Amino acid sequence: MWRSVREGGDTKTKKSRRTLAMPTRCVEALKAHRIHQDARRNLAGKRWREHGLVFASEVGTPLDSHNVRRAFRRAVKAAGLVAKDWAPREMRHSFVSVLSASGVKLEDIARLVGHSSTTVTETVYRHQIVPVMQEAATTMDNIFPMAS
Repeated sequence: MWRSVREGGDTKTKKSRRTLAMPTRCVEALKAHRIHQDARRNLAGKRWREHGLVFASEVGTPLDSHNVRRAFRRAVKAAGLVAKDWAPREMRHSFVSVLSASGVKLEDIARLVGHSSTTVTETVYRHQIVPVMQEAATTMDNIFPMAS
């Protein structure tokens, strides 16, 4: 994360600049996306406007919110879900929640999503998939086992 499509090409804040490791699945998806985008570039011909973007419109221009929502609805529908029940912003919430439920430390998640502290990550983005109190209940069962 060293540059952005924001005006001037800079990230939102200086602290937003960071290097992230990507899971193999993401690397493979990006390679496939490049092949697909090359095909779209050829199909668009003279209409293509090169901007050096990883994610671009059908003619190479920067995506706007309408492009993103339209593509997201198609993907949601293809997954067998009701498109009107989902929005792109929920992906960030899901990312944070799934990592948290999988045991990734909140501090690490906050750094991944670019938050300067864990407060916003925890209070806005993390939604508990597994009830928080489950661990305490299990501990209490171990301390005070049921009589046979």
